[in-house]
Amino acid sequence: MKFTITFLTLIILFSLRLSAQSVYSVKGDIVDTAENAKLANASISVLNAKDSTLVSFTRAGAGGAFSIGNLHKGKFILLVSYPTYADYVDQFSLDSTKSTHDFGKLNMLLKARLLRDVIIKGTRAAMKIKGDTTEYNAGAFKVQPNAKVEDLLKQLPGIEVDKDGKITAQGQSVGKVLVDGEEFFGDDPTLVTKNIRADMVDKVQLYDKKSDQATFTGIDDGQKTKTINIKLKEDKKNGYFGKLDAGAATDGYYEGQLLFNRFKAKQKFSAYLTVGNNGKTGLGWEDSQKYGSDGLQFGDNGEIFITGGNGDGLDSFSGQYNGQGTPLARNGGLHYDSKWNSDKESINANYKIGSIEVNGNSNTLTQNNTTAGTYNGISNQNFDNFMFRQKLDFTYQIKLDTTSNLKIMADGTLKNSHARSNYLSTSLQGIDTLQNGSRKIDNKDNTQQFNASAFYTKKFKKKGRTFSFLAGISQNETTSNGYLYSKTAYYNPITIGKIDSLPIIDQYKTADVKSTSLKTNLTYTEPLTKDFSVIFNYGFGVNNGTSNLASFNQSSPGDYNLKVGNLSDDYKLDELSNQAGAVFNYKKNKAVFNFGTKVSNVNFNQTDLVSGNMLKRDFINWMPQANFQYRFSQQQSLFVNYSGRTEQPTISQIQPVAVNSDPHNITVGNPNLTPSFANNFYFYYNSYKILSGQSIWLNGNYSFTTNPIVSNLVTSTNGNTVNQYVNIGNKTSSNYNLNAYLDRKLGKTDINIGLNAGLNGNSSYNYSNNALDFIKSDTYSLKFQTSKYKEKKYDLYLNFGPNYTISGSSLQPQINNNGRGFNAAAGFTFYLPGKFQIASDGDYQNRGKTETFNTVYTRTLINASLAKTFLKEDNLKLSIAGNDLLNQNSGFDRTSSGNLITQNTYTTIKRYFMLSLVWDFNKMGGITKK
Repeated sequence: MKFTITFLTLIILFSLRLSAQSVYSVKGDIVDTAENAKLANASISVLNAKDSTLVSFTRAGAGGAFSIGNLHKGKFILLVSYPTYADYVDQFSLDSTKSTHDFGKLNMLLKARLLRDVIIKGTRAAMKIKGDTTEYNAGAFKVQPNAKVEDLLKQLPGIEVDKDGKITAQGQSVGKVLVDGEEFFGDDPTLVTKNIRADMVDKVQLYDKKSDQATFTGIDDGQKTKTINIKLKEDKKNGYFGKLDAGAATDGYYEGQLLFNRFKAKQKFSAYLTVGNNGKTGLGWEDSQKYGSDGLQFGDNGEIFITGGNGDGLDSFSGQYNGQGTPLARNGGLHYDSKWNSDKESINANYKIGSIEVNGNSNTLTQNNTTAGTYNGISNQNFDNFMFRQKLDFTYQIKLDTTSNLKIMADGTLKNSHARSNYLSTSLQGIDTLQNGSRKIDNKDNTQQFNASAFYTKKFKKKGRTFSFLAGISQNETTSNGYLYSKTAYYNPITIGKIDSLPIIDQYKTADVKSTSLKTNLTYTEPLTKDFSVIFNYGFGVNNGTSNLASFNQSSPGDYNLKVGNLSDDYKLDELSNQAGAVFNYKKNKAVFNFGTKVSNVNFNQTDLVSGNMLKRDFINWMPQANFQYRFSQQQSLFVNYSGRTEQPTISQIQPVAVNSDPHNITVGNPNLTPSFANNFYFYYNSYKILSGQSIWLNGNYSFTTNPIVSNLVTSTNGNTVNQYVNIGNKTSSNYNLNAYLDRKLGKTDINIGLNAGLNGNSSYNYSNNALDFIKSDTYSLKFQTSKYKEKKYDLYLNFGPNYTISGSSLQPQINNNGRGFNAAAGFTFYLPGKFQIASDGDYQNRGKTETFNTVYTRTLINASLAKTFLKEDNLKLSIAGNDLLNQNSGFDRTSSGNLITQNTYTTIKRYFMLSLVWDFNKMGGITKK
């Protein structure tokens, strides 16, 4: 009887379980409404949402209907597949309140009609891949309250953001971050990612942005920039938001930030103001193109651009902070963009103003290996640099009609800098020849720059036939003045302690560098067949520049009026260039191939206005190009590119004047230099799998230069070196790099792991006391990385790996700079009860000793913070943070260039503790948050 009762009980429980399972089901109909087709035998799979394991499987019936029963409570993924159609992937849940999920009519779409669209609603978020664009549904990713775009990007598959805000997407560095397709404060990505709120974002689009010319013609020219576009929610385009951040720290450190944004439909106004001396606020002025770069440059046609500030015999300050010294930065900016006239007209304007001051000291150890012997030097420098700058730029676009468009751009920049340095140095040849020296430099620069361009485009009735015209003008002037004082004591190698000579240099120096350039380019595209087209272009350029350098000795104390002939010169360059070219483009199915060349005839006159010497030269510059792209699928592609170009010498290399800003290393120009030719090969392979989050990225670059311009170094017995650049017609210099990157999600753990391997190197030549020297260097590196994130719980990351450098010189084979290194970084953030957050990050560096420098450099940096949020929306945060808790931060660098091996140590920001208060305010879409 007992057995019977037990048996009946088990039967009842089993029946109840079957009954419970059978009430949970999913159903629907698989159709194509556009083709009026019912897709019989379509494959339907139900997967567990947690780990994507298969739960059940069926095929659609003759009418396209399907039904899967015997499911259980939980979260699932529905996967529907049918030949020639895009896969449909969606997630659903079953519970006691909803035991059956009816998808109704599932409309499948042909791949051809979608232009290769794949719609995926994954286990963590909705994603859409359309051609070259990956689109993320921001609402499917959860971030902390008051999080910024930067925090959102960290959650998106295939996108990484490091501690400095640098963004890497699918193995490539992201160069632009746009807002609704428009630039925001120019092209500084961090002003978007750290400014825009994550809860305002509707979509995040990731794609390769082509050049304006390629976007217009549809013919790929190989110029691409990995770009992120932040699309805002419609209800978040009205209102205002911002942030107020203030912090005070020990040892006099502080930071402050005010951000304000006012959006109204198609208008955006933003302003920011930052100040700080801890190296973390307002130092994002690193892109020299925003403010104009220094030195003489050459454009695509081989034309010359003289922009000043380089090779003028005086030190100058770039306005950038690279960790050397302690900075004080004050920056502000305004942004406005708007569209009107049914979006036919638009304007985007930015104004930036700021100053930066950097001061500190450094110690430099050098070893100069020459045929005359080995010279070891020690130099101590104190520096105090300052720059003030402001820039205004705007872009105006108008659609003239349905087929033509006009884009006008202009920008102007003003810069004023002051560079001051004091040097104390000691040099020793072997064990017996000694020299001690001191040097003082004080220099001021004033720069004015202006650029303007107009780009007109026209499309004709025949598809693929286009016309465009680009015209641009630029003006630049840099004036400099400063003082050089140098005193060097040369000791007698026989009579120890006796000074042989004590030369003193006390000079006043001026420089006035001007340039004006006009550049035009006309482009016409013609489709020859459905898949084959050609693009013709013609352009001319006019460039005029002058470089007036002067050095003066004293006739009496304080009266600098004696011009030094070999240190002074007035040089003029006038140039005319004509360029023509043709590029053929073949595009069919998954492959794109284009090839062609541009050729430029450059005529320019070099005139020495002091001596009257004139040199007229004509050059033919060739610029061949070819690239091939094959897209295996939406997430897998291969790209190979070749480009060649003529490289002209710079103004500091050709102007026949000596530069003695460092009297121990003097450079003399060589007006007889001829151009070199550089060949560059580049490839990448990219594969990305969405469901597994796996990304594979391979890229490599190899370039070699014929007739290279190299240094001819002549070192005297007292260690002083004179450098003059020369061509080596029968030698080739080269450099290369190869990188492999793998990242994926690890099974059920939701842990991301990655491996990055790299190899890079270079080979070059120079002359040392008329003997040809061959220098070669190779560096190998390996890095492992892992991370894990759980919403409102924690955020963890770790990466580490070794590197090894091999380098040597043919003239000194017994001396090398071989050395190993090891780097590691880790960090975490934990979200605790009571609205507390605790975070920490660390960075470890190890540089082993070398044959030249018999010291091991080790540094461990640990930072930590404790924070608490207040108010209903957690938009008020109080935090205390410690920087460099172990007080080990020290500037360190080792480099080798030619025969010179250098080790540099310098002051930098060390331990401090900061108390900060951050208030995020927001009134968007009619909802006020306080």
